[in-house]
Amino acid sequence: MTSSTLDARAAKPTVVLVHGAFADSSSWNGVIARLRRDGYPVIGVANPLRSLHGDAAFLRDVLNGVEGPIVLAGHSYGGSVMSEAADGHPRVTALVYVASFLLDEGESTGELAGRYPGNELGSALRPVPVRGPDGQTVDDLYIEQEKFHAIFAADVPADAAELMAVTQRPIIADALADKATKAAWRAVPSWTLVTLEDLAVPAEAQRFMAGRASSHAVEVDASHAVTVSQPEAVARLIDEAARATAG
Repeated sequence: MTSSTLDARAAKPTVVLVHGAFADSSSWNGVIARLRRDGYPVIGVANPLRSLHGDAAFLRDVLNGVEGPIVLAGHSYGGSVMSEAADGHPRVTALVYVASFLLDEGESTGELAGRYPGNELGSALRPVPVRGPDGQTVDDLYIEQEKFHAIFAADVPADAAELMAVTQRPIIADALADKATKAAWRAVPSWTLVTLEDLAVPAEAQRFMAGRASSHAVEVDASHAVTVSQPEAVARLIDEAARATAG
């Protein structure tokens, strides 16, 4: 790698990617490849999916360990987490919401997901009782594997969607009910990728949240799993946010 290449990479912000429920960091692989090709340092965070505020505290610790400016991107519930975690962080320069939630203070992910028609995810969820950190029994939510492709990843090839269904990360039900206490988008410039074929976060809900946040919105014909089906569109929007907020 030449010194000029190293200088260009060093000049770019670090892109921190936060996956949502029923996914893991590998859902960003196509996006990561494109961002790295363009010289961005990238971190894919393993979102715990245990509680909104606990997940946000974990992400905040990750952000505190990053040197230089940060462009933060979240998919689905990952957007709820990053809005909480990034509030007041001095090095977060841009927020990119991908088929995501832009919660306001006092709102929950579940509330916004169900506010508009078109959400078919709820009927596909299977609760699995597990023991929480405090010893109480809580529900871990999974998407039923036979419904995963149609509801979560309709535009992903069937063989890839089947693997995603098997490796999905569950989320504690209470995390979807936790209410936001911060909204970083009020102070940090934001961009939103609205997915028009989304059956988990209806496009109308995404437009509403983006509109009230004065977020720069781009619409694509994609399912909820847009990071997998259209990584180029996701990477392009992240690059746009990074360029618009550079030094």
